[in-house]
Amino acid sequence: MALNFRVRWVPLIAALAAASVGIALGDWQTRRAQEKEAIEARLSVRETEAPVQLSAYAGDPAELEFRRVLMRGEFVSGWNVFLDNRPYAGAAGFYVAAPFRLEHDNSHVLVLRGWTPRNIAERTRIQEIPTPDGSIEIEGMVRMHIGRIMQLGDPEPLRPGAIVQNLVIEELGRAGGWTMRPFVVEQLSDTGDGLVRDWLRPSTGADKHRGYAFQWYGLAAAALVFFFVTGFRRGPK
Repeated sequence: MALNFRVRWVPLIAALAAASVGIALGDWQTRRAQEKEAIEARLSVRETEAPVQLSAYAGDPAELEFRRVLMRGEFVSGWNVFLDNRPYAGAAGFYVAAPFRLEHDNSHVLVLRGWTPRNIAERTRIQEIPTPDGSIEIEGMVRMHIGRIMQLGDPEPLRPGAIVQNLVIEELGRAGGWTMRPFVVEQLSDTGDGLVRDWLRPSTGADKHRGYAFQWYGLAAAALVFFFVTGFRRGPK
């Protein structure tokens, strides 16, 4: 018996819709992978460059991203803020963030000081974090923003010791009445506070995105193949 192919509009529309979604999401994941690879290329170059003295830099702040910088000043006393849901090596914990007043112009930089574990029995009970007194010099890497995570519930008002899901530089400036630089510094130098500073590399995950892209493209192909195969099988009926 000869096989006949019959186009049925509902399966055709469903197959085209599924294929379109799969291709669109596959393209998005591919672009994310390419972005991560571009960041890795920039990091590889900038890791070999000498740290920039922030007090002597007058260029575009965006050009500092992924550069190591040296800053002299002091942490604002008592103003640690804790970013929740930041796991490290499989353990729950917080990023400790604090404003750092620059000595040369009295502006402030948001510094991610490091990671500290969460108290499993009592989430809001955080161990004492020693903060250096007086003027110090710290080294860190510039990031233009802090990675955001899903917001769970209403955010807590910004105040010293607040536990928050996400932190916006401008909001911190308004809460403390400070002039903030438009970037974040991930601290690299040790200041004797016991915090972990093994920062997640911003280029991490390119292979994961390519894997997701392959899955979405596969879904698109499967939708079209299923439509054609079932069309041939139903033709003689």
